[in-house]
Amino acid sequence: MKILRHPMELLTDESAQATAEYALVILGAAAIAGALIAWAGGTDVIKSFFNKIFHQLMGALG
Repeated sequence: MKILRHPMELLTDESAQATAEYALVILGAAAIAGALIAWAGGTDVIKSFFNKIFHQLMGALG
């Protein structure tokens, strides 16, 4: 049997607040990641970064 709650209890219920906060953090992180990917895709930053790492690894191996 479901008990009816007082309307003020419904307004002050915070049980879903944490879920909403997590969702907003994930959306913010996705937006930042998308902006970073868009910026990096328009430049040679990632390509030069991996080339530099590859050349350093190959130099260390001989």
